[in-house]
Amino acid sequence: MNRQEPNGDIADDPRALRRVLDGYREPRLARSLLEIAITMIPFAGLWILLWATLSAGHWFGLLLVVPASGFLVRVFMIMHDCSHGSFFRSRRVNDWVGRVMGVLTLTPYDLWRHTHARHHASSGNLDRPRVGGIDTQTVREFQGLPRRQRLRYRLYRHPLVLFGLGPAYIFLLDNRLPLGFMRQGWMPWLSTMGTNAAIVVIVTGTMWLVGVGPFLLVHLPIMLLAASIGVWLFYIQHQFADTFWEHGKDWTFHEAALQGSSHYDLPGVLRWFTANIGVHHIHHLCSRIPFYRLPEVLRDHPGLRSVSRLTLRQSLGAVRLSLWDEEKRRLVSFGDAHERSSPGGGSRA
Repeated sequence: MNRQEPNGDIADDPRALRRVLDGYREPRLARSLLEIAITMIPFAGLWILLWATLSAGHWFGLLLVVPASGFLVRVFMIMHDCSHGSFFRSRRVNDWVGRVMGVLTLTPYDLWRHTHARHHASSGNLDRPRVGGIDTQTVREFQGLPRRQRLRYRLYRHPLVLFGLGPAYIFLLDNRLPLGFMRQGWMPWLSTMGTNAAIVVIVTGTMWLVGVGPFLLVHLPIMLLAASIGVWLFYIQHQFADTFWEHGKDWTFHEAALQGSSHYDLPGVLRWFTANIGVHHIHHLCSRIPFYRLPEVLRDHPGLRSVSRLTLRQSLGAVRLSLWDEEKRRLVSFGDAHERSSPGGGSRA
């Protein structure tokens, strides 16, 4: 693996950095299997322990929902790496492990892999369809919408919808049909219906073992909390004040990856539960790096730690940012956009 810094600051030349990152792409079979084991075994153990404590009438067991959700987030991250072909050398092994993880996370793996690849290919491009990401309007686009559509967008971007109702809808309902892809061949249908069939088998079998009520009482809170955490992570990876958006003629993949994806610098425990997904600027620049090797990149090239860095405390302020201001070249709030368009508040975007 090449660990030498190129001349100058490596972060100043995303193309050179991309070549350096190729040295980190090789997955390690023993480590990948270990990551699966230390994720799946504790998740199953916590699930059973939560069911046992609740069945015994000990409601304090609901506290176990939090760590169990953390492990389910890790399950999703393993699926995510498999979708990039980074967790194992074999594409077939990646895909089948990803499909199993997709069943556990209520996600049709092959369809999600397709939409996620489109997200990587177009993230930050104002002229490309915004597939696989959080819908983001520019100030100009928002102000040009009819009043009803502006209200709809405001509701969509409200935190209770974006991180509460939205995740529940996506994982419980939206993932059950290939909405938006119904006329795009057999893959979306096979992926979705195959996942649904496997979910029915597992859920029915588990309900038969533990009962319908206990299953819902245990699994629904875990799933809903994990879904909200997952959407929050996906949001904060690209929705921060100084992110990168450009029109097609000025858009480049390398710049969008490095400047338009955050380094969400989380505390160690949260980094582990989220499988280093916070090192998102590096991930977008070279998605074939397994998540357990991303810390190696930061260790070998410490200058990358400060690129697009966002702390946990700073990330909370990003919740109010909802529109891309093409003049200021940053995300702004609805209030900021309204102030600019009001008399004496500056030119209309």
